Order: sequence, then C-alpha cells, then structure tokens
Amino acid sequence: MSNFHVLAGAGDKLDMPMIRTISLSDLGDALRHGLADFWEKPSHYAILVLIYPIIGIVLTVWMNGFHTWPLLYPLVGGFALIGPFAALGLYEISRRREQGLDTSWSHAFAVRKSPAIGSIAVIGVMLFVVFTLWLTAAQALYESIFGSSTPQTFTGLMAQVFTEPGGMTLIIAGSMLGALFALVTLCTTVIAFPLLLDRDVGAFVAMETSFRAVLANPVPMLAWGVIVGAGLFLGSLPLFVGLAVVIPIFGHATWHLYRNVVEPASMIRGI
Repeated sequence: MSNFHVLAGAGDKLDMPMIRTISLSDLGDALRHGLADFWEKPSHYAILVLIYPIIGIVLTVWMNGFHTWPLLYPLVGGFALIGPFAALGLYEISRRREQGLDTSWSHAFAVRKSPAIGSIAVIGVMLFVVFTLWLTAAQALYESIFGSSTPQTFTGLMAQVFTEPGGMTLIIAGSMLGALFALVTLCTTVIAFPLLLDRDVGAFVAMETSFRAVLANPVPMLAWGVIVGAGLFLGSLPLFVGLAVVIPIFGHATWHLYRNVVEPASMIRGI
C-alpha cells in the first residue's frame, strides 16, 4: 500500500481539493504576502537560498572552462523548472508563520519529516527529469543550427547568435521550446508542493489539482508563470546573486497563491 500512499495519499479515498476562481488581483495579494513573509527575517532566507547563486556562479565558471556557453540560457531558464521544488523550505516557513509557529530558518528543513515526503520526492524527480530533457533539447536545437563546434567565450556566443545566420531562429525556436517546458511544469506543479505540505493527498492528486487550477484560472495562472519566469531571469543577470532575494519572495508568494486557489480542507468537510 506504500505505492498507493505515494500516488494517492494516506486516506482510503482520493482527497480531491476544490478549486476557487481567482483574478489577477489575487496574484498581487500573493506577492504582497510573500514579501511580508520575506521581510520578517530576510537575512535568514537570503542565507538559505544563497546556495542557488553560488551554484549559478560555479556553472558559469564551468561553462567558461569547458566552452559550454550555449547552455547558459537553458540553465538560466531551468531555474523556473526546478524552482517549485527548490522552494520547499520556503513554503514550510510561510505555512508555519500562517499558524503562528516559530519561523526560524532551521524549520525550512522540516519538510523532510512531512508525511507526504514520498509524494514530494516523486514530483521532485519528475521536475529534474523535465529539467534534463530541457537541457538536452536545447543542446540539440543549438547543434541543429550551428553544429557541434561551440564558442570559446560568452562574447563569442553573443556574436554568433546576433550576427550569424540562424541566430534569430535559435532565439525564437529556443524561446518557444522553453515556453513549452515551462507550461508543462506550471500545469503540473504550480500548487502541487504547497498542497502536499498542507495535505497528504498524494503525488497524482497534487499534480491533477495543479492542472485543474490552471484550467479554472488560465489567465491568472499564465500571468503567474510569466511573472515568476521574468523575475528569475532578472535575478539571474547579476551573476545569479539576485536569486537570493527573488527565490524566497516567489517561494513565499506561491504558498499564498495556493491558499487563494484551493479551498481549505475544513471548508470541504463542513467543519
């Protein structure tokens, strides 16, 4: 029965959360609450996510040493794909603050004790598979246009993309391909992880609920995806250091977006 628990939750029957209809103003509300969560103890959260800028800088050095600059844009875009999983600890901090519990940064690691950790791990693995497929597809697209020989420097890559034939094709096709991967991630995980931290509904129900949330609120959810994607991109520009602020704010805001979109379990059960 452990597999069923991972896929469908701990109960005897599927717990299918009810979805609310939201508007664009609810996105602003989620961002405001996310910013408030961040400002409560910003230094703790900045330290917590500092690992992501460090990883970004290491990757940049690696690309410079091994001449893999064509993967720079896919790697930056990839933060949006693995972001929902990377922000797990931030959802937990917002959940605890909502309940009036201690919000010390150490509690961000308490997610490993969640009853739904199996389901969380399953969706996390799925995201890393999607991330790997995105990098593979991006590399294949680049090689189909420019061949296997890669630029030795970042300026060489920029010159190749903006001055050589095929550069605009790479930009347009790459953006469309990235948007497709981002849409898949949005539809399957936009509220999946906060839902699992709040209610052990199982991986299948968590992803299905995210999909229903996007179908019920296509404009706000697509707008949310654009806001998060743009924010992560801008946060990546100054050597990825901006991610130390952008990631926690969006992480906390995602928890509040979940609260706006999904009816609480107590309301469904009439408590």
